[in-house]
Formats: sequence, structure tokens, C-alpha cells
Amino acid sequence: MTQDLKITDWLPVSREDMDKRGWNEVDVIIVSGDAYVDHPSFGGAVIARILEDEGLKVAILPQPNWRDDLRDFKKLGKPRLFFGVTSGCMDSMVNHYTAFRRKRSDDAYTPGGQSGFRPDYACTVYSNILKKLYPDTPVILGGVEASLRRTTHYDYWSDTLKPGILEESHADLLVFGMGDQSIRKIAREMQQGKSIDHLTDIPQTAFYISNKETLPITDAEQQAELPSHEQCMASRKQFAEHFKILETDSNMMHQKRLIQKVGKRWLVMNPAEGPISGKTLDATFDLPYTRQPHPRYAKRGAIPAFEMIRFSVNLHRGCFGGCSFCTISAHQGKFIVSRSEQSIINELEIITKDPDFKGHISDLGGPSANMYQMGGLDKKKCAKCKRPSCIYPAQCPNLNTDHLPLIKLYQKALMVRGIKKISIGSGIRYDMLVNKADAVDKKNSYTAYIRQLVKYHVSGRLKIAPEHTSDDVLKVMRKPSFRNYYAFHTLFYRLSREAGLKQEIIPYFISSHPGCRLEDMARLAAETKKLDLHLEQVQDFTPTPLTLSSVMYYCGFDPYSGQKLTIASNSEDKHAQNRFFFWYKKENRQWVLTQMQRMRIPF
Repeated sequence: MTQDLKITDWLPVSREDMDKRGWNEVDVIIVSGDAYVDHPSFGGAVIARILEDEGLKVAILPQPNWRDDLRDFKKLGKPRLFFGVTSGCMDSMVNHYTAFRRKRSDDAYTPGGQSGFRPDYACTVYSNILKKLYPDTPVILGGVEASLRRTTHYDYWSDTLKPGILEESHADLLVFGMGDQSIRKIAREMQQGKSIDHLTDIPQTAFYISNKETLPITDAEQQAELPSHEQCMASRKQFAEHFKILETDSNMMHQKRLIQKVGKRWLVMNPAEGPISGKTLDATFDLPYTRQPHPRYAKRGAIPAFEMIRFSVNLHRGCFGGCSFCTISAHQGKFIVSRSEQSIINELEIITKDPDFKGHISDLGGPSANMYQMGGLDKKKCAKCKRPSCIYPAQCPNLNTDHLPLIKLYQKALMVRGIKKISIGSGIRYDMLVNKADAVDKKNSYTAYIRQLVKYHVSGRLKIAPEHTSDDVLKVMRKPSFRNYYAFHTLFYRLSREAGLKQEIIPYFISSHPGCRLEDMARLAAETKKLDLHLEQVQDFTPTPLTLSSVMYYCGFDPYSGQKLTIASNSEDKHAQNRFFFWYKKENRQWVLTQMQRMRIPF
């Protein structure tokens, strides 16, 4: 613990912590699958601090033991208002299993990186325990797992369609998306004595009702009915239609209320209010975080996820890339909300006061690092837009992609006393920067941005994500042609040489994505060999809930075009595709050569 912090600077995690604050009870208990790190990059801490900002007494129950007599769930007592339940910063199944369904041996959100401190389907397990122990106390779900499982979804690990998570968890209410503003409204309504079953008008929440006619009457254009869960179970086409309605709506600036029949009840999903303001986002980052793990973990080892982001700063929320396999638009939205320069500089100054800080900021980024302060030039056009991506298949002419504000921010950040180096660790959308007319390049400072990046913000290696080399596969992924990678590759190495720097690109690729054939992976091997890339950052595709890619994987076709797709679903096919990444390894070379000869692909 740093010298200027005391135990009461953290929210309580035990009865002893509560006693030190003089509390006999709390208003809200946040139950989380992650260890408690009091930092704005950890969603559970953010929601807890927001509720504290609303004047509530909040405690954290991190990684409770669900396999014993459940004493952890009892030690803080019963909250006056509700339990908030989250699996943590990741879906618990993604956290636990590889793409080949093998159990992972570590957990980045646990001290010492130890695995085994959270259950599979953590939100459901925690919620059911709480409803059993405290049947009269409301349980509210939130976070990534709850958000992306809010309605009928394909679950890769059980290979089944599951209903929205409220069905199996028996929780009372679900907050989807980032949830920071919705939770404030919930807290205020409950403080005024409103019961959980009457909270039917909170934006970005989901709940069950027995009769849809009890909903407040709304304009027919402001509500849409999804195919029922039973229809989705009976027909892949109906499930595909379900997803299309959901995805289209989630990418709208003004969303609809969505309803879905599940058995004899109706699942209701209230629309989001729209993008929050930058000032509101600043306020969330300005809450009194200690920016440290709770001292209880001092003897258990470092928390890897914390160590990774400890000296990094998030610039904005949202991503307009719209990649098929990504959940950001379904959770954060496609509209960018940027923090003010001053808020970012203030956070950098706080970091420099950390006694362990050595002068290196590991990242100054976001979901896509170079989307800071970007968005539609004419917001009226954005309000009517239904596109899932603003840059695919072509960049929207209404999109502002000027990189000058980001360049200026980088330059100001480098001037903060105590900062020696700033790396950009989160991925950039390099396709926005290349293959542009000279006038467009100059107007939007594209090459100027790459020059700033190359000269000052690469720690020897820059990670980017072309995802694949096949344009056919990239089209299914909603990603641009691989020729953009070649253009960026050429420019990056030229500017590095001009700056007298020896640096390299580390590209990230995915195998076994829907639409990817063995021949596509063979050609990827040929392309990467030509570029002399000995790949490190690779992954076999994992179908995660509420992504277009997972729907394609389950259905076997593209929901929008109806085109049938090659699906590598069994372990043998997935391993074969993955093996092409490592053509340079001795144990793979003969196998790869044999496959190349069979396919008549030069190698």
C-alpha cells in the first residue's frame, strides 16, 4: 500500500472494513468475479464509485467462494437496496476456456494469475445463490457477461442457444451496455422508495413482464418485437432475423424498445438514451479511485490485468469499426464519446505521482486507439444511419477522421512532468490512414499521425490487427482488404528508417472464422512467409455471445446476405487451420509443404 493511502480509501470488502467506517449495514453490495481493483478500467469499481457518488454506502464482494457453505455471501449482511452482480471485466466462459474449449490455467483478474476463483457462468451462479439466501432482496445484473447475454444468444461452450440471462439467473433486472448512467437512475428511484418491479422506464435495462399490454403505450415506430426464444430455437433463420433486428437497433443513435416472448413471459429491453457527453465521461474518470488493488491481496501476488493497464489511460468510449467478431458496438456503442484533454492530462499527472512509475505510459488509447474526437460531421445524418460500421465497406463521407486533435494530445501528454515515453498499446485502425489521395491525407493529418506514432510512441514493436490476408474472409469479418496492410507496412518501415529507429510490426490474425477455408489459411501462410512474418499474435476464432460472427458460426450462413459459409466447427478442422500460422516451425514445415503442393499454392 502506498504511504498516503489508508484502508478506508477503498470500499469495504469485509465486515472489518465496514466497522472501520462505522457502518452497520450497506445500501448496495457489488458481487464480482474479479478481484477488487479500485481503478477506472475495472467496471465493478466504476459502478461502485458511481453509487457512492450518489450518496450510498457501497461494499464489494470480490470472487466469493460458491462451493462451500456460502459464508462469503453472508459476511457483509443484507444490503438495504440491492445486490449488483457482475462476472467481471470478461465473460466468465471466455475467461475460463480457449477456442478449443480447453480450460485455461490462469486468470488475469485474480492475484497471482491463479485460476479457479470464479465459476462458469458466474452471473447466473452468483445470482441464484443470492436469490436463495435473500429472496426478498433485488438482484441487478450488469457488466459484459450480462450485457452480451441479455437476449437469446448462441453459447459456444454448451453448443446451444440460450435464453436471455435473466431467465436462468432469476435476477430482477439487467443493465446492459456500460450502465454508468442507468445505475444512477436506478439508485435514485430506489432511494425514493420505488420497488424493483416498478422500474420499467430506466434506459438500457432489461426485465420480464407477464403481459406486454402493461407497458406504457409508445409510438409503433419506437418499439420492435424480436422473434421469440422458441422461434429462434426452432429455426436458424428466425435466430438470424432476431440478431439482425438487435444489431441494427444497437447501432442507431435513437434506439427502439425491443420485446421478445420467452415462454409465457415477455423480455423487455429499454433503449439507450444515446451517447453521453464528454463532460459526463470525464466525471466518471474523476471519481476518487485509489487506482490500486485492495491491500488484502498484498501477499497473494500481482494481478496481471492491473499490471497491464496500471500506467495506461483510456481516451474515449465506443468504436465505429463494426467488425463481425467484436462486441464493442453491442456493449459500448459505435458512437465515440471522448474525454476532454484536461481530464486526460489530470489522470496522467496522477499516474506520475505513483511511487512505482518509472516514466513510461504503456498506452494512451481506447477500443480503437485512433478514434479520439471522431464522429459524424452532420449529426442529423447520423441520427438516421443504420450502418454497423462507419468505415466498412467504405468510409462514410459524413465521418470526421481528422487525426490532428490526437496528435496535439500526444504532444501535450509528452510534456507532462515525469513522463519520458508514451506507447500506443491498444490497436489502431491503420486502414483509415493509408491509400488516400494526397489532399485527403493532408487535410486529416494521416501521414502526420503515423510519423508521430512511429517516432515517439512505438516501444520497438507496434501491434496491429489485419486479422487475415484473404479478402473473401475479410469481407465476412467486415474488415478492409489486406492491401491496406501492405501500404501501412511500407510506410511504417520507411518512416522508422527516416527516424533512425529499428522497429517492427506485430500483426494479429484469426483462424477458423466463418467463411475461412483451409485454402485461405494456406494462402495466409504464403503471404506471411513472403513478408518474413514469424507470427506470434494469433488466435483461433471463439464464438462469443451477441456477435455477428457467432451467429454465422451457429447458423452456417450470413444473416444479411443468406450466403452459405464454410464453418470450421470440429477440433480437427480448427487445429488444421491454426497450424498454418506456424509454417516456420520445424514440426509443421513438412505438413504445410504437403498441403501447399496438394492445393497448388506456391510456397
